[in-house]
Amino acid sequence: MPPAQRLLLVHAHPDDEVIGQGATMAKYAAEGRGVTLVTCTAGEQGEILVPELAHLAADREDRLGEHRRGEIADAMRALGVTDHRWLGGFGRFRDSGMKWHEDGYAVPADDIHDNAFWRADLTVAADHLVEVIREVRPQVLVTYDQFGGYGHPDHIQAHRVAMYAVLLAAAPSYRRDLGEAWDVAKVYWGAMSESRMRAGLRMLRDAGDQTAFEGMDPDGPLPPFVVPDADLTCAVDASAHVEQKMDALRAYPTQVATDGPFFALSNNVGAAAMGVEVYRLVKGTPGPVGDDGLESDLFAGLVEA
Repeated sequence: MPPAQRLLLVHAHPDDEVIGQGATMAKYAAEGRGVTLVTCTAGEQGEILVPELAHLAADREDRLGEHRRGEIADAMRALGVTDHRWLGGFGRFRDSGMKWHEDGYAVPADDIHDNAFWRADLTVAADHLVEVIREVRPQVLVTYDQFGGYGHPDHIQAHRVAMYAVLLAAAPSYRRDLGEAWDVAKVYWGAMSESRMRAGLRMLRDAGDQTAFEGMDPDGPLPPFVVPDADLTCAVDASAHVEQKMDALRAYPTQVATDGPFFALSNNVGAAAMGVEVYRLVKGTPGPVGDDGLESDLFAGLVEA
């Protein structure tokens, strides 16, 4: 029998899921809830942080995607997640790459592969996810906001595919060959709390760390992935699973530096910063809230089905 409560996450590249919701995934997996991750690309265009693996880069041997396939398998083991899928199968859609706009957000790269996810037909890509939704029958789906957090084209495309697939999957007359219709009760966009981010930055700066999240002022403007607290709906306290999240991040040495900002935040601020993950509800009815005005569980208010 499938777990009574089932969560589906839709992410663009390996490592995105751990950065955004790794602690929640570990918590729910440990509690016996269903956790399914769909990754849309293998991150073939990613920057490689390990010099001895530089030969895997897209402009050299172009084997980074296969390497990151192994990294995400290790990360899922660290989180205790056993159901991971590639959208349409491994290699169906390729990482689109990106470049930085002068205003500090990501935009599509100048040269994009013919099979880039950014170029994917929306209905074709969504149909692959419709099939997963109808098979897994999740009550909750998590993905990016409409800007993909910071503008990465694959994050934006993952958002579009996820939102469209939720709509299509619920239509009984749509593509009956993809399974029986299923309406996802609650859809959340991952977020980062403005108050928590500012508090974490202050603690980092007070501890003498001026390099982590360089350029971010605790009292100044923050990047678009930081969300005002008034827009948040849910805060999942998975502090007990922070070490699993950090172990999962360590499984991505080509992408995440152990002396980078996330590890600095964990070392200086602790579980409160890395173990409490927040969300915006964009479909469905909020469940009961705590004293902070937020749900403490993505499944809050739902009847098991």
